[in-house]
Amino acid sequence: MLATKVIIQIIIALGLINVWLIRFNKSTLYRGGDAQNLSDEFATYGLPNWSYYLVGFLKIAAALTLFVGIWWPQVVTPASALVTALMLGALAMHAKVKDPIKKYIPAFSVFTLSVLVLVL
Repeated sequence: MLATKVIIQIIIALGLINVWLIRFNKSTLYRGGDAQNLSDEFATYGLPNWSYYLVGFLKIAAALTLFVGIWWPQVVTPASALVTALMLGALAMHAKVKDPIKKYIPAFSVFTLSVLVLVL
């Protein structure tokens, strides 16, 4: 069970790092509305510019904390809870702009994995 939890932590962390540090300025099929990058996506949702930086910081911090949690398990629950809350926010933003269901898939997947980490 512990190995499964650690693998899920790594998947979540790598996914967040991929989105926020590698693909932040690239278009994907899953961006909200017609956004071409993360900054555009936040604007599409009607969020203030500072929220882009705050959410980015929180997601990267949570990803790094999930990695640290491999050796220091006490930090995993707060990091997973944060990711769960952020993914609920992402799902709400997709709903706000009436995105098609396929655009919800990444946020829903990470939400589900985060909840799994919390219950394992």
